[in-house]
This record gives sequence, structure tokens and C-alpha cells, in this order.
Amino acid sequence: MNGNAELLNYIYQNSEMGVDTIKQLIGVVDDEKFKKHLESQLNEYQEIHTASKSLLNKNGYDEKGISTFDKTKTYLMINIQTVTDKTPSHISEMLIIGSNMGVIDAVKNIKKYPGAERDILDLMEKLLKYEENNIQQLKKFL
Repeated sequence: MNGNAELLNYIYQNSEMGVDTIKQLIGVVDDEKFKKHLESQLNEYQEIHTASKSLLNKNGYDEKGISTFDKTKTYLMINIQTVTDKTPSHISEMLIIGSNMGVIDAVKNIKKYPGAERDILDLMEKLLKYEENNIQQLKKFL
């Protein structure tokens, strides 16, 4: 697989994880203000996910989604971590940790594929900025 496809698949998988996680958390959260914030995050992840899929298809690449094992593992971890604490503070902390991992991986991937096509790098940088912004926005709920 070439660098463009690998970078796009990273964006695709990262945004897929965001969509899946936020959807699950929206079903857990009781606080309406926090739920509205999560719905806003979901929309952004969905936009990036759609854009990455479109670029993958446009360039003739197959999208490589998250494995069923990883999806199940994440689903169970969210259930375990929210069974006793569904507060916005706790869930924000969980999401900040996830977004920090996303920031680290995004920076690594940008450095790993500096020769990727400009539109792909632009989408990667959009995802990076989005993850960084998520962290700042979620701090309000800690």
C-alpha cells in the first residue's frame, strides 16, 4: 500500500473510531449541554469520515475500517468505564485521552508521509486541528 492510501486509511479509521465512540457515549450521557457538545463532535467526525472515504474511492483505494475485535474492545471499555461514572467530567477525561492519542498519531503520520498528495495532507491536518480543538473544548466539562 502506498503512502497516500495508508494516510487516508489512518484518517478513515480515526474518524470511524470517533463516530462509533461518540454515538455510544451519546446514549450514556444524561447532561443535555454535554450531549449537545457530543453531537457537535459527532458531526465533525462524520464529515471527516465521509471526506476520507470519498478520497479513498476517488484515488481507487479500498477503505480499511476498524477490525471487529477493536470495535468490540472499545465498546466494552467504554461500558466498563461508564458503568459507575457517567458524569461529563469523567467522560470528558476519557475523550481527552483519546484525542491526545489522535494528536500524537496524526503528527507522526504527517511526518511519516510528507510527500502525500496535498488534499490528503490537508485532510490529515484538519483532523489534527479538530482533535486539538476537542481537547480544549472538553476541558470545560472537567
